[in-house]
Amino acid sequence: MFYGLNKIIKNILPKRLFYRALLIVAIPVIVLQLVITVVFFDSLWIKTNKGMTKALVNEISTFIEVYDDEIYDKDEITNLFSVYQDLNIEFVEDKTFNYNFDERWFSPIDRTLRRELKSKFGSNNFWFNTINYKELIDLRVKYQNGYFKFLVPRDRVTSSSARIFALWITVPAIIMVIISLIFLKNQTRPITHLAKVAEKFGKGEEIEEFKPSGAAEIRQAGYEFDRMRKRIVRHLNQRSEMLSGISHDLRTPLTRMKLQIAFIKDKDLANKLAEDINEMEKMLNEYLQFTSSTYLEKDEQFNLSELIEKIITKYNNQNITSNLISRIYLSGRKNLINRCINNIIDNAIKYGDKVKVELTKSNNNLFIKIEDNGPGIPEKEYENVFKPFYKIDKGRAETKSSVGLGLSIASDIVRSHGGNIKLEKSSMNGLSVKIFLPV
Repeated sequence: MFYGLNKIIKNILPKRLFYRALLIVAIPVIVLQLVITVVFFDSLWIKTNKGMTKALVNEISTFIEVYDDEIYDKDEITNLFSVYQDLNIEFVEDKTFNYNFDERWFSPIDRTLRRELKSKFGSNNFWFNTINYKELIDLRVKYQNGYFKFLVPRDRVTSSSARIFALWITVPAIIMVIISLIFLKNQTRPITHLAKVAEKFGKGEEIEEFKPSGAAEIRQAGYEFDRMRKRIVRHLNQRSEMLSGISHDLRTPLTRMKLQIAFIKDKDLANKLAEDINEMEKMLNEYLQFTSSTYLEKDEQFNLSELIEKIITKYNNQNITSNLISRIYLSGRKNLINRCINNIIDNAIKYGDKVKVELTKSNNNLFIKIEDNGPGIPEKEYENVFKPFYKIDKGRAETKSSVGLGLSIASDIVRSHGGNIKLEKSSMNGLSVKIFLPV
């Protein structure tokens, strides 16, 4: 039960830190304002309104009683009450006095006035209206063959302090929330900036000098991230320099071996040695390609449809068909995407006769699908083939020149662009490679 309730609350609450912090600040302020408002209206405003209304009704009742006494002059009594009690009084002869009026149940003034008049004059002997005049209340009380019409100032039954109080509790609350928004935005901005920098670094993009900001804890996280980033970059640079040195050192003896083979009289032996040297050179190139510092390449906006079309045209193979959406642009490292697609098509051509390439777009994702009619890959090997130097002995032809790095390089390139790659059985009973890239 509690788990289900907790899950519902988590689904309702906002996911972003800024809005959660805003709720932490805003909800107590709103609850406090509501409590103060309820207490004020219940203990002060309503009671004050009730007392003022009761005093007004008593004055009207007193006037009617004095007016009914024959020993007093009617006009003089009317003038006295008009001057000293601020009551505009008029007697109207009307035997068809209508006692019906609109029930405004939501108005505290109407409810209180109706209650007090009913207790003093009965249910059907009065009528009033509080909306016909802006600053006056039209109040009528039946008397003999007509009625008294009283035009009473509205401030006789309501206190102006209610509006002032409403302004005092509302305006400061709004100002406090606005100030909180400014401070919260300043506090969450460094976290958002750190997340964006980490995302760029995870994709292999070049990052300019990162300067941590914000609270002490956020600054500490930023400094630690920057130290980690610099250590990783330094490690990649050292690895690149080391591999460049190894490549240079190995190519020199391989070149000497090629020259020495030319002097071997046994042509069969020379050809076998030449094949071994060529295989070693290809393996060396693939090693360097896999471990190269690809993060040094900068992002650029390019036409992915045009890039794939050029790759297919380069093969000049009628068995490669394509279905591409034109003018699909991607922001990324063009050379790496080119290498990724090349590796996959190379594998497809190596193990199949027909290759089909598709490019589609849905919402904010690009989908590249490359299918072949080769022997395919067993489903249990789908994850293993992305491991470096992994070879499948079953289901595919053996090739000496392959060192098992094609799909590993392709997977690294796709994931460095924030995408994903997966393998399936193709519609031609071969292998289908699906690539998902965010726009």
